[in-house]
Amino acid sequence: MAVTSSSSTCDGFFIISLIVVVSSLFGASSAQLNATFYSGTCPNASAIVRSTIQQALQSDARIGGSLIRLHFHDCFVNGCDGSLLLDDTSSIQSEKNAPANANSTRGFNVVDSIKTALENACPGIVSCSDILALASEASVSLAGGPSWTVLLGRRDGLTANLSGANSSLPSPFEGLNNITSKFVAVGLNTTDVVSLSGAHTFGRGQCVTFNNRLFNFNGTGNPDPTLNSTLLSSLQQLCPQNGSNTGITNLDLSTPDAFDNNYFTNLQSNNGLLQSDQELFSNTGSATVPIVNSFASNQTLFFEAFVQSMIKMGNISPLTGSSGEIRQDCKVVNGQSSATEAGDIQLQSDGPVSVADM
Repeated sequence: MAVTSSSSTCDGFFIISLIVVVSSLFGASSAQLNATFYSGTCPNASAIVRSTIQQALQSDARIGGSLIRLHFHDCFVNGCDGSLLLDDTSSIQSEKNAPANANSTRGFNVVDSIKTALENACPGIVSCSDILALASEASVSLAGGPSWTVLLGRRDGLTANLSGANSSLPSPFEGLNNITSKFVAVGLNTTDVVSLSGAHTFGRGQCVTFNNRLFNFNGTGNPDPTLNSTLLSSLQQLCPQNGSNTGITNLDLSTPDAFDNNYFTNLQSNNGLLQSDQELFSNTGSATVPIVNSFASNQTLFFEAFVQSMIKMGNISPLTGSSGEIRQDCKVVNGQSSATEAGDIQLQSDGPVSVADM
């Protein structure tokens, strides 16, 4: 991988351009993905994705964090195949019903808008799984974070895996060892755990995702001792004991809508919002602690590691060649109708969250 850092800045943040030599990093299966996959069939695909997200950001400042979370939750279940996007049908149990996704994952409407724009420009060409990969890069770079060359050529899965979503997605209440095990299970490592957690540098979290830390942490009758006392007081006001738990606050206290390394400096001062975030720094002796410290002191190092981790994650078991399909509608397998279209109640994706309302 050849890495070049631009001396210019965008909103005060470094932009890193990466030219990926695929064969040096990945095996044969992921090498089927390449950066020029749509150059002859839909050359403006990336620009269409980016412009649609720019428009969405005008009315929803947190949509970038929401979109990157869709890519994350998709790739950890069945690989990066767009299975998360599928609605319930008579034969499919949607992954949207999993506890980590139900009334939590959001941004599906923006994915649909991107798909519509792409279908208008180049019908039947760009997969929904590639839309998630492109949307993640655009969301990060538009927030002042790094830019990278997205590898493309994924195809869309023909089914969903609700049981896999129930068991494979990390929870904000899990310990670091369990979370690391879930990353390792899909071919990622400890550095990837820390760098990808850095996506919490933008987005939001709802009370239900961190109220376990506020009053009776692990049954002790006291708050989480690793939670900064000033932050604790403000969160207790936002999320009172026996309250509705519907309050929302920023994952990054200092620069909530910018992609930077402040997430890591927050952890150093015990200002991580989620238990799963703070454990990266407060779990004494953990291999994650020196990585947090290095990213906190060097934003460029974080950006470089984040890009590498995103590329690795985007290469988890992609469908390529003649496998899967190119969905015409990201919500349904071609030739099928969703339960919503059949008249059932639609799953709410923009309501209360179960993990982090990014």
